[in-house]
Amino acid sequence: MSSSSSSSSSRKHAGPGVSNDQPPVPEPTFSERARTLIHLGRIGSLSTLSRKQPGFPFGSVMPYGLDAAGRPIFLISTMAMHTQNLQADPRASLLVTQPDASGDPLGAARVTVIGNAAIIPPAEVAEARTLYLERYANAKYWVDFEDFSFYRMQVLDVYYVGGFGVMGWVQVSDYDRARPDPLADAAAGIIEHMNADHKEALVLLARSFAGIEAQEAAMTSVDRLGFHLRLTTPDGMKGARIAFLRESITPAETRKVLVEMVQQARQGG
Repeated sequence: MSSSSSSSSSRKHAGPGVSNDQPPVPEPTFSERARTLIHLGRIGSLSTLSRKQPGFPFGSVMPYGLDAAGRPIFLISTMAMHTQNLQADPRASLLVTQPDASGDPLGAARVTVIGNAAIIPPAEVAEARTLYLERYANAKYWVDFEDFSFYRMQVLDVYYVGGFGVMGWVQVSDYDRARPDPLADAAAGIIEHMNADHKEALVLLARSFAGIEAQEAAMTSVDRLGFHLRLTTPDGMKGARIAFLRESITPAETRKVLVEMVQQARQGG
């Protein structure tokens, strides 16, 4: 785990629904989850320090690009108040929330990156332009306006919240080295498929691998190491984290390992 606080939180909350005497179910680190979330996001909330009201934060809706180290890239106009704020003081933070969050937003994942946002040197603008337009194609209509410039946030600290009771600071060195989960871009499709076509299999997996008898089960997240289920049981709603039999980094591998796990569950193994 990326820091002592995040490590203890992850161990405490891994595998909800599993008794405390069971070993924790493997999960991605907080740094990996933070990088995955900011990779999936496209728009965040940028907070700068107000020039008009010194010391007060000024919030803005902010589309962003992302470089290989997970540093946010902004395309902003000199006419915008947040740009003027950054010119006076580069300190800022960017809040990114789970794109597909439904139900209670406080139960969804979010990440806050804190750092200094400064204009990108001319020699690096071409790369930043490419990265930004890959994520926010509509910007092609104003990217070359004279009053627009690319800014990049040099990340100094990261705070990750995975839901209720799952939170912690992430060391920036761990964040820099982490990579988005390899299933990040395919996860929504995997979840939709499993919940639409394999509800009975999910109930079976909950019984066999988490020891929970459920009337209904829905997959809520999936990553290279496993998945989370939301379960309807006679005792109310429960959650469970279930590990894959082995790491799966492609949709095809994920499908194969899920089929194996269902077969194993049906055989009572």
